[in-house]
Amino acid sequence: MFSRRHPYLFFILIFSSVVATAMILMALLVTLSTRDTEFEFGEKVGVIEINGIIAESKNVLNYLKRFREDNSIKAIVIRVDSPGGAVGPSQEIFREIRKTSASKKVVASMGTIATSGGYYVAAGANGIVANPGTITGSIGVIMGFTNYEELLQKIGLVPIVIKSGEYKDIGSPVREMKPEEKKILQEFAKKIHRQFIKDIVDGRKMDMEKVESLADGRIFTGQESKKFGLVDRLGNLEDAIEWAGELGGIKGKIATVYAKEKNFSLLRYITDSSAGTLLKHILDPKLSADFIYRPE
Repeated sequence: MFSRRHPYLFFILIFSSVVATAMILMALLVTLSTRDTEFEFGEKVGVIEINGIIAESKNVLNYLKRFREDNSIKAIVIRVDSPGGAVGPSQEIFREIRKTSASKKVVASMGTIATSGGYYVAAGANGIVANPGTITGSIGVIMGFTNYEELLQKIGLVPIVIKSGEYKDIGSPVREMKPEEKKILQEFAKKIHRQFIKDIVDGRKMDMEKVESLADGRIFTGQESKKFGLVDRLGNLEDAIEWAGELGGIKGKIATVYAKEKNFSLLRYITDSSAGTLLKHILDPKLSADFIYRPE
């Protein structure tokens, strides 16, 4: 027999099998014991995290759709820890949250910061929970670019621009901005600002004049925002999950499922960080319009 001819090898094989089985069982037990797992049975609250600069919306939209169509998930929490970001992605996420909140309750939970575009997306939820010291507000639009004209002159580079219309290169980083161009961009920013205000009015069901009085770019604490009607409750993430569970009709212990990235991308982490955003504006000085809080 193999065990008699090769006792040591037989022992190693048996020992390895026992260890491997034990590790698999331990991993399974740990997985089943955590609250943020899809292996839990019964009714759950789905948690979607929005961290850092809002530069794209695809993942959040996919998570919202998946949780919306999952019958075991009775409510959704949007955890926002963001100073805001690009206009388009912020508006897309807001729209999808509004669509979802019509059929399944959505609660926004604000972490350290949820300003500008971060507040924009939260305004689409059925309710908002913030910490007393959460930095929020900054309801406004900011546009900017880096002008390289003097630097190019010093190093002897002469930019050549061929355009089909007078304002085709508006916001160019290689020349001074004309007064009429600044006026056009100012009007453009005002129009996007009006869209921001209108969506807050619709999402929060607030009075237009009230929102207009708050939409001057100021930042507020979570406590101030509750007083102004921008936030519904003060509390942390767990409070938001409990509230979402109640709204979703969950009885007893509330299980959670976290939407997670399939693969960690170092490049994306760097570009989504504040330092990455600054670097992007230096290397790619194009004109941009953002819902973002920039204490520059």
